Amino acid sequence: MLYFAYGSNLHHFQMKKRCKDSVYLKKINLKNFKLTFRSKYRAADIEPKKKSIVPGGLFEISKSDEKKLDVYEDFPILYKKYYFYYYGKKVMTYTMVKKSVFKFPTERYLNIVKKGYEDCSLEMRILFKALKNN
Repeated sequence: MLYFAYGSNLHHFQMKKRCKDSVYLKKINLKNFKLTFRSKYRAADIEPKKKSIVPGGLFEISKSDEKKLDVYEDFPILYKKYYFYYYGKKVMTYTMVKKSVFKFPTERYLNIVKKGYEDCSLEMRILFKALKNN
């Protein structure tokens, strides 16, 4: 199955620890969405926004990896699954159930996301824009 990571799961080492079968394929952009941070965890989330993109990493994951991610993402309480198509292939990602107000991420979490952006060669400016809550 294909999985789109846009937050801390972009961090290759962490993703491999979490999902041993995962294989990073390439970077892609999710169109008409924007990146934000919210909830008591101050974690990454996506929300619809026209003419906006969320850069992320496309991973191949196994069924057991998906079950591990479900636990980590507190599915279906904190996050729900969102599906989209990329070149005709179905891709799964997570989006928060409750759209609370923006909350700046913790330094530790943000550093993991930044390292993930480096691991996947993503544009930092989009991350910095999200941190300004734009």
